[in-house]
Amino acid sequence: MPRSSYDYPGYDRSGPVYWFKTISLYAGVIFGVLWMVAPFYWTVTTALSANPSSGIVTIIPETVTFEHFRALFAEYPVQRWFINAFIFAGAVTLFNVTFDTLAGYAFAKLDFFAREKIFLLFIGTMMIPGMVTLIPVYIILSELGWVNTYRGLIAPLIASPFGIFLLRQYFKSLPSSLGDAARIDGCNKFQAFYHIYLPLAKPAVATLGIFAFMGAWNNFEWPLIIATSNDMYTLPVALFLVQGQYTDNWGLVMAAAAIMVIPIIVAFLSAQQYFIRGMTLSGVKG
Repeated sequence: MPRSSYDYPGYDRSGPVYWFKTISLYAGVIFGVLWMVAPFYWTVTTALSANPSSGIVTIIPETVTFEHFRALFAEYPVQRWFINAFIFAGAVTLFNVTFDTLAGYAFAKLDFFAREKIFLLFIGTMMIPGMVTLIPVYIILSELGWVNTYRGLIAPLIASPFGIFLLRQYFKSLPSSLGDAARIDGCNKFQAFYHIYLPLAKPAVATLGIFAFMGAWNNFEWPLIIATSNDMYTLPVALFLVQGQYTDNWGLVMAAAAIMVIPIIVAFLSAQQYFIRGMTLSGVKG
């Protein structure tokens, strides 16, 4: 393995080259962190400012107030939107974790007719733009009477080709000898999956869960199309409505945005270690 320039004997750690590299590294990291955190920080400070102005970034609010949050909950059914968003994101996450994990294991460890061809067919669907299938899916759900229902919201998103690919890659990295040993001990294929492979796949499953939850929670296009009444909207659609009605009240708009992003941050931080480990071991690397 090649060594870094810092590892060579006699490297001058007090020289200008060392300090230039060190300062550049830390400056780049700090800039990246600030670049990513700044929009969320501006959202929160604007929501907490008494009199925010559009186009002016509020670094430190002169007067901190929760009036925008109180007004948002008083004028809109935010609790209902929260419930809709949690039901939608939670159900999509649960179905994705269940079906994608089972399919990923089957494509990785089970032998059946045309396995590789079927897998390529699944992966090939990732190249089809969502707008192409949007109208046919809506027509099918309309014929079933699922428009403006939780079933219509959830049904098209219960499985993901990316999730199947992610879990397949992870299961392929696990030795098949584990399953062979389990079957010698009397386990059937499902018992080998449940007792042997699934516990080892927790990082990848957690990664898939985070992706599914974030994707469903932030999904704007599908809830906007399938939901036709105010009591079925999710938070992204509701935020759009608030922004459209209060284009001059940035405090109210940013209060709605802050409320929407908080569950995503909590979900990511709670499973951060599994997320990083799953992305590293599954073969899906940046």
